[in-house]
Amino acid sequence: MLKIYGVYRSRATRPLWLLEEMGTPFDLVPVIQAYRLPEPMAAGAPVNTLSREFLAVNPMGSIPSMDDDGFVLHESLAMTLYLARKYGGDLGPKDIAEEGLMLQWSLFAATSVETPALKIQQTKADSDEGKADIDVAARLLKRPFDVLEKHLSAHSHMVGGRFTVADINVAEILRYAQGHAALFADRPALEAWLQNCQARPGFQAMWEKRNAEPA
Repeated sequence: MLKIYGVYRSRATRPLWLLEEMGTPFDLVPVIQAYRLPEPMAAGAPVNTLSREFLAVNPMGSIPSMDDDGFVLHESLAMTLYLARKYGGDLGPKDIAEEGLMLQWSLFAATSVETPALKIQQTKADSDEGKADIDVAARLLKRPFDVLEKHLSAHSHMVGGRFTVADINVAEILRYAQGHAALFADRPALEAWLQNCQARPGFQAMWEKRNAEPA
């Protein structure tokens, strides 16, 4: 049985959304981030990213991790790309060219979007310093967002003219910046694409489970 280690309030949303789309059975093994616990090493603490039993699975102590009948894999984007290729049908690549494009767009989002997008999500705009930090992050996102807007003005999806794992990977990274409406206001194709991704039953099912977890 496929196992996913982690919680919904983490980057595990990426493989968990994909698994909802595929309908693939799996076990979720709860592992919470240690920083969310007052005393992660205390007796009786829930299994977390500092727990010895989880470090035996992933020595880096990061979530999510995956065990597919003995094949252990870490890093959420590697997991989604692997799962889509093995189980995903049309959600995965049809040929090596599509596989290359799925890798390209996933890594593009991870390297060009994720860090400033997370900065926007994690920064409170209730001070001049916070507003300035958000403005800097938004400026860093202008070029990659323009690249995505141009691509999505000409294509319905990231790869292959259909919804694939590449859409999941990119959409879940862009979600971090979604609260900064100005980034999307002048990019209608990007905004419409993201809304369509998040309207899918697979995303809605994943998001409902995420919201059911303690914040």
